[in-house]
Amino acid sequence: MKTVAVFDFDNTLITGDSFMPFLCHAAGTIPTYAALFSAIAIFSLRKPTDNLRTAIKAFLLDRLLKGKKIADLSNAAAQIRRWQKINDPIMQNLREHHAKGDTIVIASGGLDLYLPELLRDIPHDALICTDIGVENGIVTGQMINGNCVRQCKAERVAAWLAANGPFDETFGYGNYPHDVPMLNLVHHRIIVS
Repeated sequence: MKTVAVFDFDNTLITGDSFMPFLCHAAGTIPTYAALFSAIAIFSLRKPTDNLRTAIKAFLLDRLLKGKKIADLSNAAAQIRRWQKINDPIMQNLREHHAKGDTIVIASGGLDLYLPELLRDIPHDALICTDIGVENGIVTGQMINGNCVRQCKAERVAAWLAANGPFDETFGYGNYPHDVPMLNLVHHRIIVS
C-alpha cells in the first residue's frame, strides 16, 4: 500500500512562523519591521493586483533580500533553527508515518533559502516551498514559482501527487484556514490548531 503524508511547516510542524524571524536575522530587525510598515502603508493606499499577503511578501523579499549573497544567508538560517519550537504531537505523527515507510512531503510557504536547514533533522522525501531566484550566488528577491501558500500550495502539491502517485492513502496536516485548499486534496485531513 502506497501512502503519502503532506505536512505544512509553519504553525503545523512548528509553533509560529519562520518567515519574519528569517528576515530579521538576514537583514536586521529594525530594517525588517521598517520595510513591513512601509509595505502596509503602500498597500493600504492601493489595492494590489495579487493577494495582499503575497504583495507584502514580494515587497519584503525585494527590499530585504535582493542583492544578498546566498552564502551570507546560511547564518540566518542557522539562527532561526535555534528558536524554532517543534509541535511535538504533529512531529510524532510525522515520525510514525516515516516509521511505516510512508512518503513524507513538506509543503510550506516558507523559503527555499532556509527550509532545508530547518528540516535537516526531520525525515522527509520532498520539499515544496516558495522558491527564490538566485543568479551567480546573488539573491534576486523574486518568487520564481509564486508564493507557495493557499491555492498556489494546493496546485503544487496536486502536481507533485500526480507526478509521484498514485497513492492508496493520502494524509494532510495543516492549519485553518490557510491550508484548507491543500487539505481538500487528501483522504485524511488533520487540522492543527
